Amino acid sequence: MPLDNLPTLTETVKIHNLRANKTLGQHFLLDMNVTDKIARLASPLDGVSVAEVGPGPGGLTRALLQNGANVLAIEMDERFLAPLDDIARESGRLRVIHGNALKVDIETELKGEIKIVANLPYNVGTKMLINWLTADPMFWSQAVLMFQKEVAQRVVASPGDGSYGRLAILSQSVCNARLAFEIPASAFSPPPKVDSAVVVLEPLPEAQRFPDLKLLGEVTMAAFGQRRKMLRKSLKSIAKKYGVEAEPWCEACEIDPQRRPETLTVQEFQQLAQHIS
Repeated sequence: MPLDNLPTLTETVKIHNLRANKTLGQHFLLDMNVTDKIARLASPLDGVSVAEVGPGPGGLTRALLQNGANVLAIEMDERFLAPLDDIARESGRLRVIHGNALKVDIETELKGEIKIVANLPYNVGTKMLINWLTADPMFWSQAVLMFQKEVAQRVVASPGDGSYGRLAILSQSVCNARLAFEIPASAFSPPPKVDSAVVVLEPLPEAQRFPDLKLLGEVTMAAFGQRRKMLRKSLKSIAKKYGVEAEPWCEACEIDPQRRPETLTVQEFQQLAQHIS
């Protein structure tokens, strides 16, 4: 649906005298070709409820609406409420909540199929992702999320990659995760110091999701907290907590306790967690 009566994004920023607040991790993405590309990753969107976190001046919001979505935009910075209200009046399919997205229960705010599409603030993106991964029940059918490139690589990493660790294991224990495309820092205003990337997450069938991400998180945190050490050393503290010994624990899972954590597959970490659950 066209939003022809609205000023352009660049004009909107000038009209409302908007400045990105770096302490909130804000960087404006004003290129509508890029925002439309992000929205199309979540297609089809006709009739779908989309939660967008940190919409700012509303570039991605417009793209989601133009692709048919019903959008709930959660914005903490009151400076962006006026331009978002302009979009809401023009579209009729945008609702804005002024508040902290970490405290908003998206599941109760939306009905029907729910997707999450967002250019996440750099300073809270990882925390939000963990919250959505551990939601019980998992209320969303797809998430299309922009992170700083380093975080995106950590979500999709494989064993042996330098980025492989806790975030990859948790994400891939409940979702299929892929890196869709990268966005250079120059596409933003003001440009951040790092590039960004968009990740697409699609929940696995319920029977294939690992059921205890909290315990899996404990095991991976212990292992990667000393990632240069062998498992028999790095798992010592978590093994003691659960009344087992690290070496027999690994051997019971058919894992060599002399291996280092970055060599283990997602399934092997799941075996370790399942053994002490």
